[in-house]
Amino acid sequence: MSWDAKDIALLKRLWFEGQSAAQIARPLGCSRNAVCGMLTRLGLKRGHKSPTARPKIRPAPKLRPSSAPCPRPVTHKVSSRRAERQQPKEFSRQQLYAILAEAVRNTG
Repeated sequence: MSWDAKDIALLKRLWFEGQSAAQIARPLGCSRNAVCGMLTRLGLKRGHKSPTARPKIRPAPKLRPSSAPCPRPVTHKVSSRRAERQQPKEFSRQQLYAILAEAVRNTG
């Protein structure tokens, strides 16, 4: 599409009125991508509200203080520390020989 001064003036006017690129493309008779490309070349921001848009600022909701205890009892406390690794069980020499003898009997 070739852009003349009249088309660019209409594009700017509609953009500053807050219309989207698709809404601007209809009266110009071109695609939305053509409008987006021209907006970029003109240095107008895409993907953001137009400079004339007035955002509504709402106050943050007030939180109620919770002074009541938890209605259910805590059954399991979770420690903030990592669980300590259990040490392997130590066997006596006699127990080790018994385990070895059992293993030899099972393999042969």
